Amino acid sequence: MYGEIAELGAGNAILIVVQLFIAGLIVLTLDEVLEKGYGMGSGISLFIATNICETIVWSAFSPITVNQGNGVQFEGAVIAFFHLMWTRSNKIMALKEAFYRGGLPNITALFATVLVFFVVIYFQGFQVGIRTQNKKAGSASERPYHIKLFYTSNTPIILQSALVSNFYFFSQLLYKRFKSNLLVNLLGSWQEIESAGHSIPVGGIVYYISPIRSFGEIFSDPIHAVFYVVFMLLSCAAFSYLWVDVSGTGPKQVAQNLKDSDMIFPGFRDDVKTMSGRISRDIKVASYTGGACIGALTIFADLLGAIGSGTGILLSVTIIYSFYEQMGKDLSDLKLPFF
Repeated sequence: MYGEIAELGAGNAILIVVQLFIAGLIVLTLDEVLEKGYGMGSGISLFIATNICETIVWSAFSPITVNQGNGVQFEGAVIAFFHLMWTRSNKIMALKEAFYRGGLPNITALFATVLVFFVVIYFQGFQVGIRTQNKKAGSASERPYHIKLFYTSNTPIILQSALVSNFYFFSQLLYKRFKSNLLVNLLGSWQEIESAGHSIPVGGIVYYISPIRSFGEIFSDPIHAVFYVVFMLLSCAAFSYLWVDVSGTGPKQVAQNLKDSDMIFPGFRDDVKTMSGRISRDIKVASYTGGACIGALTIFADLLGAIGSGTGILLSVTIIYSFYEQMGKDLSDLKLPFF
């Protein structure tokens, strides 16, 4: 990723490793601080959301100037919009360039990002309520037990992203060493982009699981588009379905927790087997359907050209929303008169 050691030099190579090591220690330490009760939620999740939000804000308001051959422009989409409208004599062309300029953040991408944020928040409200009541208090204590559409939250996209990232890593590593090997090329072939400083997949399995970035790519390479959509939907649904049992949020665990709290489902026996059977179907449907929806929203964000990639936006929105819910719960527990 950083180049050959012969080009970097041993000193620079060592400094890079030391920097990454220290950065990892800092992140883990701050995460431990939050998990010990000095904050809310997971520190790692907070860092992910902060990083994505920083990317979006920087893409909107970056004051750095660049020249792509058609004059000096600001990198930030909002600043560039006002700068182009102020400096260009042809206001229609300036408006078109501000909304659709290539290679730099534009107003259309910014609107797409905001749209995806609202769509994800809207989907967060989808849930099914199952009637429960306290075994001792009876019907007076009746309240719904909510099973959300995003039952596993952002876990499916985290696991799917980790899987693809590792697949990319090993494919690049092998292709760099064995470019002429048939199996390595079947796994993935790569092309270096000098101006961007990174490689992009151009063939093999890694190419077909790489995101489609625009609607034009669907028509130019429909096989890639279909393969990617099917892969995203199935992998996110599968990870979400499997995570339910791994994380201890399956029907049996939920039923046991309700029973321990003296909560029952009216009209059903209060043993764990019967209670788990009552909510099993809802939890399973919510797990794989929610996972597939997460994958679909990621594809939707990528196609619109949202800033920060579809995966990044999904992660940031779900993380921020969970922090918002936790904050509301903590404030309601305080029993303050204005909450």
